[in-house]
Amino acid sequence: MIKVLRTIRFDSSDDSVFVTPAGPDEIALSGAFAFAGVGVEDIRGKTRQAFANGFLALPSLGRATFVSVGEAKEDEVSDAVDALARLFMEDYDAPDLNTARDAAREEVDFSCELAHGKPLNTLLTVHRTLTEEGVIHEEYREITPPGQERPHTRIWDVADE
Repeated sequence: MIKVLRTIRFDSSDDSVFVTPAGPDEIALSGAFAFAGVGVEDIRGKTRQAFANGFLALPSLGRATFVSVGEAKEDEVSDAVDALARLFMEDYDAPDLNTARDAAREEVDFSCELAHGKPLNTLLTVHRTLTEEGVIHEEYREITPPGQERPHTRIWDVADE
């Protein structure tokens, strides 16, 4: 099993703040590439929320505010790379499939690096800023319940109503 970031939903707030909210338990990536070349003046409304605090989920391509460290089988990670490579080909004009797959693999590997070494169920958030020069800065933060000495355990499940 490979440690990955997975989307988590505590409530329905992501439905209100993102154009396309992620479903629970999807593989999550930074997704900052989606904002490359976007000007500060273009980042407003729900796009601003996705830029400032949203992880990108696969396969839905939705956004999530929180992610949790989880595990995935190699074939699930491979499927995520394939889905992202298709996105790079279709929406970002990647020059060829090999280039798209290489870029997708880098994005997925970065997400796995963020999860590596952290206990399962560790919660993370992202905060992004954009400079006037168009440089995106990302800061990741672990959410630790107050007063806990040991890593927390999973105490919830998200179920469809």
